[in-house]
Amino acid sequence: MNADPIVIFVNAQRVEVPPGTTALDAVRRWDPATAAQIEAGDRQLSDARGLPISGDSTVYGGAIYRVIGGRRGHDTPPADAER
Repeated sequence: MNADPIVIFVNAQRVEVPPGTTALDAVRRWDPATAAQIEAGDRQLSDARGLPISGDSTVYGGAIYRVIGGRRGHDTPPADAER
């Protein structure tokens, strides 16, 4: 017997995921390209309050996630940048 899907929101878009899904997998279901950007460190995931969260955190019903800019600050060059 399958459990009912959990409804969460990613950037204001309704997404249904199975129980036990991680936040990153929920983003992947919403938009695989954005999930890849999060994995690469180019984008970051935050909760409804705008606080960064780990992509491996488990979703819960009604959760709101937002995709925000990358982890690097404006003054911090990427790790692979020439010095």
